[in-house]
Amino acid sequence: MSARPGKAALFEQLAADGITHMFGNPGTVEQGFLDLADGSATRYVLTLHESVAVAMADGYARAGARPGLVQLHSGVGLGNAIGMLYQARRGGSPLVALAGEAGVRYDAMDAQMAADLVAMAEPVTKYATRVVHPASLLRVVRRAVKIAMTPPRGPVLVVLPADVLDQETEEPAVAAGVPSTRVVPEPDAIEWAADALLAGDRPLVLMGDGVAVSGAQRQLTEVAELLGAPVWGVNSSEVNFDTTHPLFAGNLGHMFGADSARVVADADPVLIVGTYVFPEVFPELAAPFRPGARIVHIDADAYEIGKNFPVGVGLAADPAPTLAALAGRLRARGREPRRGTRTPPENGTRTPPRADGQAAPRTMTDRFAAELAAQAPPGLAVFDEALTCSPALTRWLPPRVPGTYFQTRGGSLGVGIPGALGVKLARPELTVVGFTGDGGSMYTIQALWTAARYAIDAKFVVCDNGRYRLLDHNIERYWRDRAIEPHAYPDAFDLSRPRIRFTELAGSLGVPAVRVAEPEQVADAVRAMLGHRGPFLVDLVTD
Repeated sequence: MSARPGKAALFEQLAADGITHMFGNPGTVEQGFLDLADGSATRYVLTLHESVAVAMADGYARAGARPGLVQLHSGVGLGNAIGMLYQARRGGSPLVALAGEAGVRYDAMDAQMAADLVAMAEPVTKYATRVVHPASLLRVVRRAVKIAMTPPRGPVLVVLPADVLDQETEEPAVAAGVPSTRVVPEPDAIEWAADALLAGDRPLVLMGDGVAVSGAQRQLTEVAELLGAPVWGVNSSEVNFDTTHPLFAGNLGHMFGADSARVVADADPVLIVGTYVFPEVFPELAAPFRPGARIVHIDADAYEIGKNFPVGVGLAADPAPTLAALAGRLRARGREPRRGTRTPPENGTRTPPRADGQAAPRTMTDRFAAELAAQAPPGLAVFDEALTCSPALTRWLPPRVPGTYFQTRGGSLGVGIPGALGVKLARPELTVVGFTGDGGSMYTIQALWTAARYAIDAKFVVCDNGRYRLLDHNIERYWRDRAIEPHAYPDAFDLSRPRIRFTELAGSLGVPAVRVAEPEQVADAVRAMLGHRGPFLVDLVTD
C-alpha cells in the first residue's frame, strides 16, 4: 500500500467498513482530518452540541444495526457527550466515537485542553484507547468497530492525536471483521433449562433488548406460548415481543424495585432473556424471587447472568438459536402452544381508534395518538422519550413490528428529537415521529437546526405540560413510602415561568411548527405534520 497521511487513510478505513455518516461538532484539533471530509464517502452531519451528535448516532445505530460514528472535540467535547455515551452504554448501542486532541508531542506540557480522554471515557464505553503511532491507526479503528459490533454491543472511543493523523502510513484499509457469536449451548445445558422450565406451575418470562439485537422475537414468542407464560418487559425499549399478544403483560418500571418484586414474587419458573435484572434506580437489595424458584437466564452478555441474584441455569449464548433449541426440547416433552385469551388486532401494525373495545380518547395525548394511528401511512416508526405519555402512545400505537418502536433508555434526557433523526437517516423509507417532553426536549432542542440544515424528513411532538411531570410522579411515591403528607410539588419541577414558546423556537431553527391546545385542533395538526415534506414539530399541550 502506498504511503499517505493517516487522516486520508482514516476515511479509506471508514469507507471500507461501509460507514456513510459521521455525526459531530468540529474543533481546531480535528481540522486536519475534517478538511478531507467533504471529499470522502462519509457524510459529515453537523450538530450544534455533542449530545445531539451522540444521540443521533445512537438512533442511527439502533435502527440500522450498524456502527454509529461520532466525532468529538478533545476533552471539552467528550465531556459534553458523556451523558449520551452513558445512555448508549446502558442500551448496548454500537457507537464508534473519534475524539481529536492536539498531539502526542504535547503530552508533557499540560497545555490548554489537555486531559486523559481514555480515563474520562472508560466508565461509559465498552472500550477506550488512544492511537500513538500512524502504523497502527487503521488497525485500532478496525478493532474499535469490531468491539462495538460484537455482542454485547456498546460504544467505544478512539482518541486521535493530530500529529499522528498528519504522519504517513502504509497500512491498508480493509473491512473490520466482526466475529460470529451465534452460538448455542451444548444439548445437556438446553435439557437442564427445559427441566427447570417445566418444573413449576407459575411460569413467567422477563425479556429485554437483547431479544431485538438477536432477532429472537419469533423464537421468544414460541417459547412463551409453549410455557403459557406471561411476558414482562425489563429494560425493553424496542419491539422484543408483540405488545398485542395475549401473553404480553406489560413493562416493569425503571424506578422502584418494589414494583418488579410484586410481579415476580410468586413466579416459578422464571425465564430471563436478553436483559439484566433489575434495571431500577432503586432496586430491591434482597432477592425478589420466590424461595426455591427455578430461574433460567439466557443472554449474550455473561456478565449480566446471575449478576445480582443467583440463577439455576445460566446460558451465555445468542438468544435466537438458544430459544429455538429450547422450544424444540419443550415440544419433544409434549408441550403445546397456549396463547392466552386476549385477541390481538387484525391490522398487523397499529391499533385503530376504539380497538379492543377501549373507550374513546380523553386526554390530549390519547387524542393525538389515536389520530396519528388513523392517519399514518404504513411504515410508521415511533421514537418515544415522553415517558409520562408513553401509556397513551402504546395504547393507540402498540409496538408490534421489530424496528418500528424505540424508547429512551439509560436515563439521559434529550434523546427524543435527535434519536428520531438518527432513525430516519438509517431507515429513510419509514415515517418517523419522535415524541419528547417539554423538559427533555430542551436538552437537545438545537437538533432541530440539524434537521432543517439537511432537510431530514422526521416529525417531532413535544408533550408540553409545563413541568418535569415524571418528577411529580416520583416524589408522590417518595412521600407515600415515607409516610409524608402530600403537599405542593417543589418549585424546581415547574417549567411554566416563562412558558417555552416551542413554535417560535422551532421556527428560529428552521423547522415549521404548530401549537395544539384544543381537541378540535388535533386532526388538522396530524394532517399538517404528516403532509409536510421535511422536519415538522407539533407543540402538544397535554394534561
